[in-house]
Amino acid sequence: MNTLLLLGGIMMFLAVALGAFGAHALKNKLSEDQLKVYQTGIQYHMAHGLGLLILGLISKQLDNSSLVILAGWFLFAGIILFSGSLYALSLTGIRKLGAITPLGGVMFLVGWVLVVVAAV
Repeated sequence: MNTLLLLGGIMMFLAVALGAFGAHALKNKLSEDQLKVYQTGIQYHMAHGLGLLILGLISKQLDNSSLVILAGWFLFAGIILFSGSLYALSLTGIRKLGAITPLGGVMFLVGWVLVVVAAV
């Protein structure tokens, strides 16, 4: 079983479901700023969910597949920390949750650096 493809598929399902939830159920419940924060979470969630799918597809093609798999785990952690904290921040208004967001951003960056290293 290709774990990255599985995680990517689950993450994309959740990104679409949460995006639809935000567009319909939260549209009149959140302020414009809160909705923008939520949408940023969706945008990064979807982009990195696609990244997981791509990494799952190429992991078998590269000699450094263990680095690609590790990169995928960093992307997954980034989705949880970055997008998850933005979802929680927008829904609860607890500003301290915003402190988690940069950690997720670092996870994304590390994941993409590992992809570059695996490619070279």
